[in-house]
Amino acid sequence: MKFLTATDRYIARLVTLPLIGTLVIAAMLLLLDKMLRLFDFVAAEGGPVSVVWRMLANLIPEYMSLGIPIGLLLGILLAFRKLATTSEIDIFRAVGQSYWRLLRVPYLFAIGLALVNFAIVGWVQPTSRYLYEELRFDLRSGALGASIKVGEFNNLGDNLTMRIEESRNKGNDLSGLFVFAENKKGQSISVTAEKGQFLRTDDPDTIILRLTNGTLVHDAPNYRNPRVLSFSNHDVPIDLPQIEQFRGRGGKDREYTLNELVKVGSDVERPKSERNAAWANLNFRMVEVAMMLLLPLLALALAIPPKRSTSALGVFLSIVMVVTYHKINEYAESMGALGTVHPVIALWVPFIAFSALILWMYHVIAHKPGGQPIGALEVFAAKAGKTIKKFFRFGRRKSRLLVQEA
Repeated sequence: MKFLTATDRYIARLVTLPLIGTLVIAAMLLLLDKMLRLFDFVAAEGGPVSVVWRMLANLIPEYMSLGIPIGLLLGILLAFRKLATTSEIDIFRAVGQSYWRLLRVPYLFAIGLALVNFAIVGWVQPTSRYLYEELRFDLRSGALGASIKVGEFNNLGDNLTMRIEESRNKGNDLSGLFVFAENKKGQSISVTAEKGQFLRTDDPDTIILRLTNGTLVHDAPNYRNPRVLSFSNHDVPIDLPQIEQFRGRGGKDREYTLNELVKVGSDVERPKSERNAAWANLNFRMVEVAMMLLLPLLALALAIPPKRSTSALGVFLSIVMVVTYHKINEYAESMGALGTVHPVIALWVPFIAFSALILWMYHVIAHKPGGQPIGALEVFAAKAGKTIKKFFRFGRRKSRLLVQEA
């Protein structure tokens, strides 16, 4: 006897398309929203555009960890909703297929994706999150070759200010330059030049700014009057500021892998606040993955509308429930990290409560004839829909009467 029957393969096809579609659309929407902000950030910091794609690539695991549960839920829900609205599920039930038997394939998807998500949140996401933060740091520190902004005053180091009117040929041809430098003894030079060019030196910490056709004003505390000099070529050495080193991985809880969180939480030499934060984050990741094993039951309970109804209330309610549970977990994690509530209690009590609600909803739909776990909400939504339709009909009728009277 084959493990997967024709019915299982049919359900697998129904689940796969909306699952992949939802996952891709959710990831693309999150990435597009973030991409616009990253472009603004990189442009403001004067960094290369290519770093945006590297930052987005490091955000994919984080967005996948959010998109996979939602994709799984909607994939199963939309598949069973189609079976219900076309009365195919009644045929399966009539030939002896129980709801639990029909969930065989959805549970194969759930277990497989739960393992994938466990690997992502456990090891892939912490590393990618750290690389993302490192790129942000490098942009701010100038380690990625941040450019000098044209038309603005730029501070290079502590005692050097520069302004460039125009830049051509990828920064090789500069025009309209102003340079002001001052040392600790109070000596200063002010330079204006028609053209300029940056040149490398043997010293990686120093570059040369070669100026052409300009005027130099040299001043010092012991000078009665500043000295003025016109030149055709003048080289100004510029000491590059020292770039700070980025911190090691693990500066934040989301950057620890699961085994590192266990080590931090078990290290009695660390402050109690760090240990609480580590345990809270560990339990947060575990309950998020564990909840995926209950999503097929939730999807089935919300997928089947009342008879002779095509209400999509279950689709809307499923997203609300999953997002609400995720936000509750985030709040519980913060409470556990602060030590207000023990991390295990803060995160597993909501999980148990949410699991009990899902199991009750599945019991109603699967074992009570005609049972509808959200039947009251369906009735309320139907009445509200009729009321809104009557209101709009009355509004259109009244507007017609006013037009006829006019």
